[in-house]
Amino acid sequence: MITTQNRVLLSDSYKYSHPKQYPANTVSMFDYAEARSGKVYDKTVFFGLQYILKQYFSTPITVQEVQEAKQFADAHGIDFEYDGWMYIASDLQGNLPVEIRAIPEGKVIPVKNALFTVESTDPKVFWVASWMETTLMKCWYTSNVATRSYFVREMLSEYIKKTT
Repeated sequence: MITTQNRVLLSDSYKYSHPKQYPANTVSMFDYAEARSGKVYDKTVFFGLQYILKQYFSTPITVQEVQEAKQFADAHGIDFEYDGWMYIASDLQGNLPVEIRAIPEGKVIPVKNALFTVESTDPKVFWVASWMETTLMKCWYTSNVATRSYFVREMLSEYIKKTT
């Protein structure tokens, strides 16, 4: 494992109670991330997803991580889907049952388009897609830096053309 962080605890804490809030017949989830605003820039540069996947998810989720996350949630009075996480750690050998699709990193695209999607592939733990989406949103920062850098470079290139 590249990281020593408990990956089960990477998501926002409010996500731990979500499995109990979905309708009983829910079997799948589809989440996505997009650059919504366009307030400052009309395009975005997607960057950082591969780093997050390699840094945090190149090895299976362990039973120890699930048990530690359960203790943390209990100590903080937060609902925790222990059985679902144990199913992932044990029955699925720690492999997260999701399909992730993303635009190529470094690609410049108009805002208000999906940068990546996460879809659950196991109805027993359909909620893991939403949990994963929150964790993958860590690429917001790297995409923000890449976007700003892109536009600074565009501006500098324009001034180089005008002044040389």
